Amino acid sequence: MALSQLTDTFPAANPFRRAADLVLRNGNILTVDSSFTIARAIAIAGDRITAVGSDEAMTPHIGPGTRVLDLKGKAVIPGLLDSHAHMDREGLKTIFPSLGRVRSIRDVQDRIADLARKSRPGEWIVTMPIGDPPFYFDVPDILAERRWPTRQELDKAAPNNPVLIRCIWGYWRSSPPLVSCANSAALKRAGITRETVSPVPELTIERDRNGDPTGVFSESEMQPLAELIWFREATRFSRADRARALPVSAQAYHAYGTTSVLEEHGVANEVLRAYKDAFRDGNLTMRAALVFSPNWKAAAGVPLGPFMEAWGGWLGEPALGDDWLKVTGLYVDIQHRASDDIRAAAAPYTGWSGFNYDTGLPPQRLKELALHCAHNDIRVITIATFSPGIIDILEQVDREVPLNGRRWVVCHVNVMSPRDIERVARMGVLITTHTNRDIYKSGHLLQKALPPEQRGQIAPLRQLLDAGVKVALVTDNVPVSMFWPIWESVARLSVTNEKVAPNEAITRSEALRCSTVNGAYLTFDEAKKGSIEPGKLADLAVLSADPLSVEENSIRVITSLMTMVGGRIVYEAPNWTAA
Repeated sequence: MALSQLTDTFPAANPFRRAADLVLRNGNILTVDSSFTIARAIAIAGDRITAVGSDEAMTPHIGPGTRVLDLKGKAVIPGLLDSHAHMDREGLKTIFPSLGRVRSIRDVQDRIADLARKSRPGEWIVTMPIGDPPFYFDVPDILAERRWPTRQELDKAAPNNPVLIRCIWGYWRSSPPLVSCANSAALKRAGITRETVSPVPELTIERDRNGDPTGVFSESEMQPLAELIWFREATRFSRADRARALPVSAQAYHAYGTTSVLEEHGVANEVLRAYKDAFRDGNLTMRAALVFSPNWKAAAGVPLGPFMEAWGGWLGEPALGDDWLKVTGLYVDIQHRASDDIRAAAAPYTGWSGFNYDTGLPPQRLKELALHCAHNDIRVITIATFSPGIIDILEQVDREVPLNGRRWVVCHVNVMSPRDIERVARMGVLITTHTNRDIYKSGHLLQKALPPEQRGQIAPLRQLLDAGVKVALVTDNVPVSMFWPIWESVARLSVTNEKVAPNEAITRSEALRCSTVNGAYLTFDEAKKGSIEPGKLADLAVLSADPLSVEENSIRVITSLMTMVGGRIVYEAPNWTAA
């Protein structure tokens, strides 16, 4: 479409053709419309885009009260949509103090001692993990001693306080072990003695030569156990913590141009309440679509048919909510880990996860549930890596209730065969990949583990798009910038600088589309957002660099200079208009 035509999409009688509140001129506007049009200017009135086109075409939209900003050639994109965000976690990282950039056990002791000086005797001291966020790579090797601090070393730093250095949420690094460290007072509070036995083999209570606990707990899974078993009260995020953290989280994501999130892994009531609190108090600046995370143990062995109709019917499409906050779909997976029973015992507290640990069902019962969901217009969202064989189950459901058009989602796809790609394309199933893990952090390990003929199936974005599958990109909160998965989808580089299934690379414009309008499609919102077009919501970001032309490795370091949601500026870098 020609630039001159873009401003004529709405006739003069249209109510949007009032004077604009804001006009952005002299920019490089990547509209991500169906033709991927590049424009120069945008007019915004209220919460909507009213015109897109040339600088000259904005003149009729400028009135006495219109603010006009010269972008000086800066790139503008539609607001990014993170389709697997776990956005709430980012703000929660600020609830407990960071240890900072520690490089020795003495550094750790100094930081703990400083916190002890500010604490009352007997008060818990709980810190964030040892290591450098967001990935927490190379611990404990980053410490001079190349080991973890013991309880005695922490005792010296805080003799009058129980101390816990909590472990990471494993997916920040995507490799075990998860290690937490406690001092003697913390072990005593938790009731841990030399007689204490770990309830599962995945959790090790490390011991000295005398058989006494050293204070170090090592876990071979990605989701923490020790803190949910023994240190739950000390590490708990309160409702007030979660409500206070959510706007902080949103700001972190806005700083990289994200304007909408889909919590496709599902949220428990803890997180749902935080969003409702933020919405009620006028603090919600991020458009959020939440998928419900069930707790099947609480439902016991109820008959699924009447249960889903009577108690789950509210989850049916169209989604419950509005353009700011809505609930869409049910998260499910295949029951697979005995340790999840232990985590689920902490309910209703979920810790870092924010989702229930008891979402898994045996395959046959999951198929039954999926059928009842289909009959009640409840869409199903599931994680491929947690549920091997899930596509087989979806295909069985599809034979009885066609899924095409229902926009069911399989997320976190790491390896997918051509046959599975053909099946999801035929069923109209939507896909999200986890490139932060499966390309950058673990792609080189996946390649070593797979036979040569299957290595091209790692995050097969090229094959998926060519098959007509709608694919959306995600961060999974590791890190929060959507420009990392955009870069990974294009460059296909791992942390070791190794190319991962390079033939599956997609173009920059395709990656941008997967991060905008395809994300909107996942929430049935493609007519409202995801591209810069007249009539759509004014969700956009002015960027520090053009993602279509900047040097390839620099894509991942792009930031937002200004982020807008619904015509309201929600983030601004200092002095960005002067640059």
